[in-house]
Amino acid sequence: MSAPAHSRRFVAALLGGSVLLAAALWFALPTPGGESGPAPLLMGGALVMIGLAIWTVRCVAALDGHRLDATATAAVFGLWLLYFWQLGVTLFEVPRVLLPAPGLIVQSLIEHADILGRDFVQTVLKAVLIGWALGSALGFAVAVAIDRLPFLQRGLLPLASLTSTVPLVAVAPIMVMWFGFEWQSKAAVVVLMTFFPMLIATLAGLQAAGKLERELMHSYAAGYSRTLLNLRLPCAVPFIVSALKINATLALIGAIVAEFFGSPTVGLGFRISTEAAKMNMALVWAAIVVAAVTGSVAYALLVQLERALAFWHPSVRSSST
Repeated sequence: MSAPAHSRRFVAALLGGSVLLAAALWFALPTPGGESGPAPLLMGGALVMIGLAIWTVRCVAALDGHRLDATATAAVFGLWLLYFWQLGVTLFEVPRVLLPAPGLIVQSLIEHADILGRDFVQTVLKAVLIGWALGSALGFAVAVAIDRLPFLQRGLLPLASLTSTVPLVAVAPIMVMWFGFEWQSKAAVVVLMTFFPMLIATLAGLQAAGKLERELMHSYAAGYSRTLLNLRLPCAVPFIVSALKINATLALIGAIVAEFFGSPTVGLGFRISTEAAKMNMALVWAAIVVAAVTGSVAYALLVQLERALAFWHPSVRSSST
């Protein structure tokens, strides 16, 4: 049931008032280096804003009449989190080396947009995307082969599980020695990390088809290929997309960590390691923000793909309502 109209108007007015009070407290902050600590009045105002933030988030979360209300709740919570981050760092004069303010991070994003853009291309569009596609495709192909020829399960599955237990910090230098310092070595690490999750998920999905459905296909004289395409692969779609979502996160982490062990003078992992050594933490956090936003966008796109391909599945139908 949708929320009443007056409740939405009240929440809108509450949010507007919160913005005004937050801005008033912001402009009342002392200039950096002016006072030797937060004034009691400012601390009291900060505590009032914390209570107001909790109230606004709870009111927005109570608006469950539209699917966008969940997004609005997350957005309001995120904005309050950034506000108190900026407020706390400014109020307590936290050193930039320990925790830069969000304003400094945004400023670094703007000033170094060209550098971060090249890092994004090197890490995400080359190493992550290519490695994620190759690793997922290889895991899917091996899973179908194992399903078609069960005797392969005894030999391939132990080897596949072995690849998942190899530490990333151990295999990354080896891949750099094999494939060089360019993106190919990072893509190889990503392939190794994404292969096993896709293999296991695809095998589980292929076994998800019901026994009655498989017997019905057999009664129609359908061969393995026909049963695979018309029955078993559609049943495996939710498992496969779930593995793609997991692999998207693993691929980004693997490529960034692999760049710590040798890369050209470009890449998100290279930027984080070198700028951290220089104590330029604003640029380090800017690179982290780029990686986090990239992972979030990739996950959101794969969720939409799951809703388009597996709209019939109960888990997808329940999350869409």
